[in-house]
Amino acid sequence: MMFLIGDEIPSPAAAQTRSTVASADAEPAPPALPLTHAGALPRALLSATPELMSVALLITAFTVAATTLPMFLDARYLLDRSTVYMEVGIMALAMTFVIAAGHIDLSCAAILALTGALTMKLHATLGLPMLPLLLLAPLIGGALGAVNGVVVARLGIPSLVVTLATMAGYRGLAQALIGDHSLPVPAAYAGFDDVLLAGTALPMPVVLFVALAIVLALVLHKTLFGAYVLALGTNGEAARYAGIPVGRTAAGVFILSGLAAGIGAMMMCSRFAFARWDHAMGLELDVITAVVLGGASIFGGRATIIGTVVALLLIGVVQSAMGLANVDGEYQATANGALLIFAVIASNLAARLQGRQTR
Repeated sequence: MMFLIGDEIPSPAAAQTRSTVASADAEPAPPALPLTHAGALPRALLSATPELMSVALLITAFTVAATTLPMFLDARYLLDRSTVYMEVGIMALAMTFVIAAGHIDLSCAAILALTGALTMKLHATLGLPMLPLLLLAPLIGGALGAVNGVVVARLGIPSLVVTLATMAGYRGLAQALIGDHSLPVPAAYAGFDDVLLAGTALPMPVVLFVALAIVLALVLHKTLFGAYVLALGTNGEAARYAGIPVGRTAAGVFILSGLAAGIGAMMMCSRFAFARWDHAMGLELDVITAVVLGGASIFGGRATIIGTVVALLLIGVVQSAMGLANVDGEYQATANGALLIFAVIASNLAARLQGRQTR
């Protein structure tokens, strides 16, 4: 302790007396919580908030629809209606990885359209059997997704710009390939959405979606690749210095998105019984909405498959209810846009709250 010239230097006895009086007058301080317990609960609540919010919205939307639209509770209607969203759902599962890695894929719906057009063109012109084409379609989609991944990873161009360009390019290629005509699917492979799991009333598209959701949830949360994806989205530079293969991980999430779009292509072609260049037009909005509304951070680093599934159910409930209420299609699209805006705002607020909590 330093004193200026002329200051009165307190004696040790006086200082001890003042300290004793001050400690006696002051109120006893509350016991400090251990750091691990003091911060664990708020962090747990913040991390659970997006999923809980989606669940609350789902319950609210379902309750309103069930009370105002009696037909909405018909189990057969719900199961039949659910097949309409399975292509979006499968692409959303893969998009969860893309957004978790801090990227975006606007070309997923265009990849679906181009894959469907190309496979049906190969069948119509070369006479290739459908069974090999069903297996080839995900590989075609994966190759188209790999183009996005390589450009993003190797050239360092933002994924928003890259996939915006390929969205237009792939859609244009699909139109150039088959024109404004429809290419029919053989009758034996049409109507996959009407096929039920043996002994149940579950449509096969729903069964396939549930199986993929379980597998991809395990991949995201229980494998090294999933850890790499989340680390890349949290801090790309730190992940690189930590020895994580950043480029291969980024390319991998786009390949996964393409594979999912290829599966969706065959499902959509079977459901409509034909392929067209404008299939899945605008569905990338529904895909991204499902992921972000499900709690994924738009900045990367946080996403859950269960959150995406719950958000997809919410979108399906809202759109199905509006359909039963004879709401026009443009208003349904407006509702999807409103859900996306709400999801982005909620994601931003959650990120800010988490940032304040960690400081």
